[in-house]
Amino acid sequence: MTRVICFDLETTGFDYAKGERIIEIGAVEIVDGKLTHNTFHSYINPDGKIVSPNAYLVHKLSNEFLSDKPKFKDIAPKLLEFLGDARVVAHNGFDFDFPFINHELIQMGLPPIPRESQEDSIVIARHKIFGPKEYTLDALAKWFGVSLAARADAHGALIDAEILAHVYLELNAAASSETIEDIIEKQRAALAAIPRTSGDFPKRSFAPNESEIAAHAEFVEKNIKDSLWKA
Repeated sequence: MTRVICFDLETTGFDYAKGERIIEIGAVEIVDGKLTHNTFHSYINPDGKIVSPNAYLVHKLSNEFLSDKPKFKDIAPKLLEFLGDARVVAHNGFDFDFPFINHELIQMGLPPIPRESQEDSIVIARHKIFGPKEYTLDALAKWFGVSLAARADAHGALIDAEILAHVYLELNAAASSETIEDIIEKQRAALAAIPRTSGDFPKRSFAPNESEIAAHAEFVEKNIKDSLWKA
């Protein structure tokens, strides 16, 4: 059995190193290439950290709404139990989600998500599909025809995790495409294969007949004036 967990975070801000906190976690399970509808979801009290205005515009989660929600330490054991030993996928995860959640886990004295279990769907997409103008989750969802209707008003961790799961399955089903480097290399090889007059140009294996000689003479007469060989 192959088990994969796609997850997403919402946070008070964009830099855990500056004390920003996780305020929502959503995760969905994929087993043997199929969504199981087994999910994990929790809002989280940021323990006094104020939600920044820019972050609020993304997820619309206020400190007032979060005031009665559990703290990260209360939900972390259940989250780790849900993750188990599955491969764990996040979009732009290497730069954001994994460092953020592992920082929180380490602060609680809990084991972080190991590097060998981490997958980043934006990295997968850049290696497998060539064509989208950008590789945001929204752009990839539109590329694969995955509906964004559930995200009509704001981002939500569980909603985005479900969108990510559909995108991840599409990425796994997609054949690896050529990169721009592959295309350029093929064009160079094709150009190099064209015979050059300065190289081993293929020679005609039989002499021209009289009509071909006459046609050539007529062409020269009409198109080449004062040719050197007539001088």
